[in-house]
This record gives sequence, structure tokens and C-alpha cells, in this order.
Amino acid sequence: MSFKFLLPLMVGLVCAAPSAVAEEFSYAEIAKRFESTKLSESRVVAAKMHGECMVGLKRLIFVKRDDFDPVAEWVNYRALSLLEQFPPCEVLIMMQVARAELMKEDASDSP
Repeated sequence: MSFKFLLPLMVGLVCAAPSAVAEEFSYAEIAKRFESTKLSESRVVAAKMHGECMVGLKRLIFVKRDDFDPVAEWVNYRALSLLEQFPPCEVLIMMQVARAELMKEDASDSP
């Protein structure tokens, strides 16, 4: 399953003003209007999981808010390109492992 459509969708949802995402355009309301084509319960659960993984990615990327963090910059760049190829939860796992390894490497390089 391709998740390429998720990135522009998530960016649009995150950037939209609260009033722009009116209740009538929540997934629950849209699914009521399009009963025959709504997502199965398991797909809804998977989408919710991937939404939470997107939050995890955001938190991983913005760990340090006051200082420049080259690891976070690298994670941000890589995460965007990986989200075009993999589901958000797989990208989160990859980035958590990569960040941990890079932090270990940085710690071993320090005097």
C-alpha cells in the first residue's frame, strides 16, 4: 500500500486553521455521507496509528528547540523522503533507530 498521499494530506491538516477543519469535514461525518465506500474498521485503526506515528516523528525531529541539532536536521530531511516510500510508523521506527545510533556515534566522537 502506498502512503505517498499521506504527506500532503498530513501537511494540509496540520497547517489548516481549526475553523477550516469544520466538524462536517471530520472523517466520521464524511463516512456517514459515503457509507458504501467508507474505510473498514481495521483501516481506520491503522490510519489512527499512523497519525500517532506522525506525532512521534514530529517530536523526534524537534527534540531540541533552542539549539541547532544536526541529528534532528538529518532526521527531518530523511523522514520526508522516507514518508514517500513507507508508512509513517515504519519511518518512525527507522528514525528512532537512526537517531539513537547517531547520538551514540556523536558521544563516542566527543573528547
